[in-house]
Amino acid sequence: MKIIDLSKTIQYSKKDPWFMRIKVKNYPHNRSKLLIRFFLGLPQKLFPKNFSGWADDKILSMGVHASTHIDAPWHYSPTSNGKRAKTIDEVPLEWCYGNGIVIDMCHKVDFSVITVDDIQMDLQKSGAKINPQTIVLIKTGRDKLSGTPEYITTGTGMSREATEWLVDQGVKVIGIDQWGFDLPLKYMAKKTKESGNPEFFWQAHLVGQEKEYCHIEQLVNLNALPASGFKVAVFPLKIKGASAAPARVVAILDEQ
Repeated sequence: MKIIDLSKTIQYSKKDPWFMRIKVKNYPHNRSKLLIRFFLGLPQKLFPKNFSGWADDKILSMGVHASTHIDAPWHYSPTSNGKRAKTIDEVPLEWCYGNGIVIDMCHKVDFSVITVDDIQMDLQKSGAKINPQTIVLIKTGRDKLSGTPEYITTGTGMSREATEWLVDQGVKVIGIDQWGFDLPLKYMAKKTKESGNPEFFWQAHLVGQEKEYCHIEQLVNLNALPASGFKVAVFPLKIKGASAAPARVVAILDEQ
């Protein structure tokens, strides 16, 4: 068995935009010695031999949509298919583990939307099959831009029709290796104003208003995967009432 990590490291980067920055405080081992002595009342002479204390860390600031994460239906809308939308702690774990496939969209140029034809042509080329509960990973190659200003301003994105088509095949989780699932936010806003078409903005996300599904954003290393023949695990942190959660996403391959 081989496990491939598809997740970004949770860490601070000054190159991230202000709303994405993560702040983690790392405390040294010897700090805990004071806690042990004064709060537990254990004198230092009774510390175990070669005991340097325990390390500790604290996440000071991190949004649930920072780094590699999975969005719950609640992120898209308060309701889904006429019912209250699921928050991340309510997403069935059965959705979060299953057979995976990779759809190669690396040829898509920046600001061009991914269509149903694009997906069907790649499936025909690769021979990968979509069944109910298949976890579909969209490879754009934009993970290489992570940590640069271009990460959030460029890229391709899923169309409403392509997202609907995948969900109609029984897919509950779709992932992508770029900052967002749709076209870049600023580009969508600009084109929506120019066209006067309100249906252009956030079109893939808003599929979740009518058809329940989750998507993963900011994946990495999809280039290390075959088109099919692997499992995906994408278990989110169980955060009460949250619209998303960080997740350690991995692909599991049987090397036999």
